[in-house]
Amino acid sequence: MAKSVSTTKHTSKKPIPKTGSKKQTSVWAPGMPFGKINYLLMIGGILILLLGYFLLSGGGTDNPTEFSEAIFDTRRLYIAPIVLVIGFLIELVAIMYRPKIKEEEENSIASENKE
Repeated sequence: MAKSVSTTKHTSKKPIPKTGSKKQTSVWAPGMPFGKINYLLMIGGILILLLGYFLLSGGGTDNPTEFSEAIFDTRRLYIAPIVLVIGFLIELVAIMYRPKIKEEEENSIASENKE
């Protein structure tokens, strides 16, 4: 047996209390999610990732019945994965990095919000 679900809205005349009186201030332009330094870090991280994948490639043979020991090379087992992890960490930093705003800019933003 199915239960009936009530779809009536609960309307209350009481105002909803505000959780905080401080306004969020944004340093960025309205259409830009990241700053210039973020994009430069992302490009650097992508280049390091490409280098890591290049180091990881290779080691195959032309004859599929032959086994090649080149796949167990130090470059493919140790160096390439370390370079890839560094590249992914740079990408993480590029996404999470927010520049500190100067005290003068912070004061001007605060004075604009008071008006």
